[in-house]
Amino acid sequence: MAPKVLVSDKLSETAVQIFRDRGIDVDYLPDVGKDKEKLAEIIGQYDGLAIRSATKVTPSLLEHATNLKVVGRAGIGTDNVDKEASSKKGVIVMNTPFGNMITTAEHAIAMMFAVARQIPEADASTQAGKWEKSKFMGVELTHKTLGVIGAGNIGGIVCDRARGLKMKVIAFDPFLSEEKAEKMQIEKVELEDLLKRADFITLHVPLTDGTRNILSAENLAKTKKGVRIINCARGGLVDEAALAELLKSGHVAGAAFDVFSEEPAKENPLFGLPNVVCTPHLGASTTEAQENVALQVAEQMSDYLLTGAVSNALNMPSVTAEEAKVMGPWIKVAGHLGNFIGQMTEEPIKAINILYDGEASTMNLEALNCSLIAGIMKPISPEVNMVSAPVIARERGIQISTTRQEQSGAFEGYIKVTVVTTKRERSIAGTVFSDGKPRFIQIKGINIDAEVGEHMLYTTNEDVPGIIGKLGTLLGDHKVNLANFTLGRSAQGAEAIAISYLDEALDDSVVKALKDTGLFRQVKPLEFDLA
Repeated sequence: MAPKVLVSDKLSETAVQIFRDRGIDVDYLPDVGKDKEKLAEIIGQYDGLAIRSATKVTPSLLEHATNLKVVGRAGIGTDNVDKEASSKKGVIVMNTPFGNMITTAEHAIAMMFAVARQIPEADASTQAGKWEKSKFMGVELTHKTLGVIGAGNIGGIVCDRARGLKMKVIAFDPFLSEEKAEKMQIEKVELEDLLKRADFITLHVPLTDGTRNILSAENLAKTKKGVRIINCARGGLVDEAALAELLKSGHVAGAAFDVFSEEPAKENPLFGLPNVVCTPHLGASTTEAQENVALQVAEQMSDYLLTGAVSNALNMPSVTAEEAKVMGPWIKVAGHLGNFIGQMTEEPIKAINILYDGEASTMNLEALNCSLIAGIMKPISPEVNMVSAPVIARERGIQISTTRQEQSGAFEGYIKVTVVTTKRERSIAGTVFSDGKPRFIQIKGINIDAEVGEHMLYTTNEDVPGIIGKLGTLLGDHKVNLANFTLGRSAQGAEAIAISYLDEALDDSVVKALKDTGLFRQVKPLEFDLA
């Protein structure tokens, strides 16, 4: 059955057609996002939800989204999506961070020009029949110092455009390397230095706990007298009340804001002040940008629903279509390893230690970790998936560590996971053979070559003659067909492992009968999803 997607906000017809062309069943209901009750009523039908800003993805809505796998936001901001609740539900949240980069950067430059030359006020005055030429004395941008807070995708474009205007560009960005700054022909500085030196300050960072009120009252007071401040990024980055006071005092010469701490902004301390330019969150509002983000979100969601490729996800590691093809068998073996050890573990888990060797160590380890952790969690939380598993593990206080190492043995690569509980440590390793099939290659330090079967029986015993024969006989007595089995031992006379492959799930009475023989230290039926 084809995946089904709901488009609940206004999206271009071209984007909707992309879903259809890719073989996805799509319903275009651009007004349903505003109707919470109707959306909750129908959302259970859909695998994907494509939105803009009107639709609110809340915990309440997600309770009704029984089949939902992915939410795609056409645009950068995902303030209207509860990402924590989505992650717990196992729903991937994607955005389109690159479709409106140029548009937003251009808007910041336009706002800088507008506040430098007081264009909106001059326009209103002139159209009112006044000719107040001397009133609107502006400043040039040439040779002024522009302080850019956040020199990432959009901030980087602003830096480039500003240099074209012959401005001196300085930037504060903890993630910007000196080498990258040199290549961009800008100067990397600390925030304190930027505040003291900049004639114009423009912000291009997301709203996080670390960036909230980055231009606080304290930091605004440190700015150069006569500074002009532009915010086309996110409301909440600037203390608007403190900025209003500095505008009134003349310390700040002007401000241009496209975003506000509360939106829609009906009231704001900045409104009505001289030389303050305000626009209603227009950063991405160009024909080109609207089309670009719509097409991008349709392609991203289609890729995920059809091939498993993940791009621009906010709560899941990105996996390209090419990576998905190569990593597919490794993601499966990671999941099977986790599921094996998860079914074997009955005590609270304290830590999960994962070793990636050789070929496995060169892959996208975040994605492999997600699959492995999901496998471990599935026996106790059947609804868990690669998105929700890390969240559940974090909530339970489980420590997760990852180690890479170069090829160290006969296999081109392998994954080994060790689970630490309150009582013991348990480990298992696996690899992918040349046929693309996953194999268990080591259990409890004992080498073994075991395929993954849908119904398996794991037993351990002292390595003495006759045990396997008695196991087969007892299974036969209970009408259980033994399709195949694999053996392993640490040394002659030491502990031995047997993995039996069965045609169907084992009845509890058979497990009890095996345990009652006293021959086996462990008897554990295991089930695996081979889909």
